[in-house]
Amino acid sequence: MTITVRERADTIGTLRYASVFAMETLARWVPTTPDLEAKILLGRHIWEFAQHADALGRRTHELRAAQHYTPAPLPAYSAALELLRGADGARERVEAFYDAFLPDLEQRYRGYLTATDPFLDEPSVRIIDRVLVDLSRMVAESHETRAERRDMTGSGTATAARLRRELAAAVQYVKHREPTGSVAESLA
Repeated sequence: MTITVRERADTIGTLRYASVFAMETLARWVPTTPDLEAKILLGRHIWEFAQHADALGRRTHELRAAQHYTPAPLPAYSAALELLRGADGARERVEAFYDAFLPDLEQRYRGYLTATDPFLDEPSVRIIDRVLVDLSRMVAESHETRAERRDMTGSGTATAARLRRELAAAVQYVKHREPTGSVAESLA
């Protein structure tokens, strides 16, 4: 069964929420992260998340939602994002963001690709394919940075592990709107 246009818009909008959240979180962390290498890594990816958010926001309009439609996710996913936002210290931030949040976000994008019809929803698929390439590269860049600088301040292992658990528990993350009942809305 393929997902409806409304469900696509809700999911793409929620994925946009995650991109905006990532962009804003990185922007908040850059000035307060003492390690120069970590600061550069985080700063480099702000613009890319802004690009993702913009592309996803334009797509929501094409899916008959408001332009840049950005619904808040379900509470369990929101709570996990708040845990990420509260990470402190370069190592904790980098590990939580790149080792827990981004792999989970990648799986959510892949879940969307599995649920949608690639022919009927080709524009979304193309956007997500580009996002997935960027996410993979971001994770690789984080590994390179950590290989070069093993003494980043802080210890993030516990936060990253807790974030992984909370994200895994938040299987459902999209708050779907009620169907309007129109014929056009029910078309896939």
